[in-house]
Amino acid sequence: MTDRSIAARDRQAGAEEKRRQILDAAVRVFARRGFHTSRVGDIAEEAGVAHGLLYHYFASKDEVLQTVFRENWSELLHRFEQVEASEEPADEKLRGIVKILLRTWRNDPDLVTVMVREVGRSAQLATQVEVIGQGFAVIERVIREGQAEGVFRPGLDPQLASWVVYGGLEEILTGWVMGRLPDGDEEVARAERTIVDVVLGGLGETTVVV
Repeated sequence: MTDRSIAARDRQAGAEEKRRQILDAAVRVFARRGFHTSRVGDIAEEAGVAHGLLYHYFASKDEVLQTVFRENWSELLHRFEQVEASEEPADEKLRGIVKILLRTWRNDPDLVTVMVREVGRSAQLATQVEVIGQGFAVIERVIREGQAEGVFRPGLDPQLASWVVYGGLEEILTGWVMGRLPDGDEEVARAERTIVDVVLGGLGETTVVV
């Protein structure tokens, strides 16, 4: 590798690090101040970069929010698909998806706050419907798989059931974001057990004991 190629690689790595620094700062600012009352300058200040540098990476505050959603939802979807591709039975796969989604709150509450509160209200959400639908599709496929395995009741509509599952998870996250549900470590674990019991108990032929 030549000195020129090494320098180019280092510049690219530095640019990616700066871009990530801006996105992480935006999540903190949006979570703390709200998207609509935040300014580009607030994000730049939080990131510790010059105001104009932010525009080198993003055309607008709206693009920053869209990028936060797209990249983090893609990562979440990738983790869902890894669970789906595992050798676990379908009920364990569904249990794994529940854990992934609920534990994002403990891992990064600012990000969950932005995803639930800001992205959900964004006028740009309509452009993301297809991407969001991919998450529902994973859950639907797992439910179909469970029906084929005899783990889940065959008479249930898999598509509707996937919306019920995701809707329940999203409402719990919303409750935490809005401060309407307790969200300590014990409460998060309890929520995980409760939704697994309710969902898998409703889908299964017999009540699931967690």
